[in-house]
Amino acid sequence: MHSRLYHLPKYEPFEWRLKQHTLEIGKRTLVMGILNVTPDSFSDGGKFDTIEYAIEQALEMAAQGADIIDIGGESTRPGHAAVPLELELSRVLPVIEALVAHPEFDVPISIDTYKAETARCALMAGAEIVNDIWGLQREPEIARVAAQFGAPVIIMHNQDGTHYETDMVDSMIEFFEKSIEIAKKAGIPDEWIMLDPGFGFGKTADQNIELMPRIHELHVLGYPLLLGTSRKSMIGKILDLPAKERMEGTVATSVFGVVQGVEIIRVHDVKENLRAVKVMDAMVRGR
Repeated sequence: MHSRLYHLPKYEPFEWRLKQHTLEIGKRTLVMGILNVTPDSFSDGGKFDTIEYAIEQALEMAAQGADIIDIGGESTRPGHAAVPLELELSRVLPVIEALVAHPEFDVPISIDTYKAETARCALMAGAEIVNDIWGLQREPEIARVAAQFGAPVIIMHNQDGTHYETDMVDSMIEFFEKSIEIAKKAGIPDEWIMLDPGFGFGKTADQNIELMPRIHELHVLGYPLLLGTSRKSMIGKILDLPAKERMEGTVATSVFGVVQGVEIIRVHDVKENLRAVKVMDAMVRGR
């Protein structure tokens, strides 16, 4: 294996033993399917904002091989409007409850939220993972909620604005160190923490492109990484295409993520990305 080409993490594969499911981290690249139950998501806004359509999409992604379904009820696209707690809950809880009760659905659900109360209600309804776009820092109570339910946390880097006083990756590492401290103080063990570089959040398209070949530098923190580049603006800038036509570009970033040693890719197009990373895993991980 050529270390100059591949940047695989140094930890051994391990398991996330969730309430109802088990996920193996590190043996192969896992695929998280995106399910936005919002009317204004940048990529699929309004498409799955009814319970019936959302369930249909979740079942389709699961059938295509998704390892996790990530459900979010608040758009985080640039210029989005904040969603009140009650509205967010009214969007995500019925979908979570319906999927957990569905006889053909057997995939762990993550809740995409930065609100502690939304996370608590979602975990009570059957979600098993917390995915926080503000890295536990917007509402630190969310870490205590995750610890109470024994749920892993995905900590994403984010900031207001796109200016960095120091090197971007160094700044991200400082952010993650603060988030990890919050998680540990709340009682979340190391093995239940995953980091997300936060493509498209607090970064310009050019900064996202700059960050892509540097993802592996985050391995210095010792935690597994999630990559969420699906249909993002950097792909649109390179290809000059709207969000709905960025699937092939997303696949390219997913494959490059495997080379960088990410453990989960978060995507809209499950089938195509899963096939691509499965081939890349065979070559890079050697399994």
